[in-house]
Amino acid sequence: MRIHTIILLFLLIPLTSYNQSINKTKVLIETSMGNMVIELYNETPLHRDNFIKLVRDHYYDNQLFHRVIKDFMIQGGDPNSKAASKGEMLGMGGPGYTIPAEITQKYYHKKGAIAAARKGDAVNPKKESAGSQFYIVQGQVFSIEQLNAFVKMKRHSTFTQEQIQDYTTIGGTPHLDNEYTVFGEIVEGLDVLEKIANVSVDSYDRPIVDITYKMTIIK
Repeated sequence: MRIHTIILLFLLIPLTSYNQSINKTKVLIETSMGNMVIELYNETPLHRDNFIKLVRDHYYDNQLFHRVIKDFMIQGGDPNSKAASKGEMLGMGGPGYTIPAEITQKYYHKKGAIAAARKGDAVNPKKESAGSQFYIVQGQVFSIEQLNAFVKMKRHSTFTQEQIQDYTTIGGTPHLDNEYTVFGEIVEGLDVLEKIANVSVDSYDRPIVDITYKMTIIK
């Protein structure tokens, strides 16, 4: 009887992990420079559900990636970008509400992570997220010495082995960890992220040539 119980436990462990993976919502982002697929984390349910609602309401359709900074991130989610004139400064629009922070050490700013933008700590001490604006991390690769320097400067508490592996290979923006809610990641189309992150921008970090996108729930 004891042997059968142990075997059953081993069978359940991979099955549970598998179910957690297949139950994650995936969103297709169709951009004017190619497509990306993001997977939303179930451990950040407020951000997940809000994002799903906005996608289903076609809120993001025909918006622009209005802020692009090479080796850092690309940002979207401003509804004012839909009818923006050339050279117009963007980044202030939204649905009129914020989302309570769901910051967890499990999810961090590796390359391809999607996180919620927010106002600064001076006016937003609870680190509440903007209702619709988001950014996708491009970042850069760091050495172990550079990561250690972040810890010494108290710009990061510590790094797990998984974080060290990601930040020293694919890269990211570790100085943003524990400051913004990361609620998903790119699972297809990192090459498209690279293309967008490397476009020419104006003094507002807005791409010279508009980069439009729309989103669809695909799973």
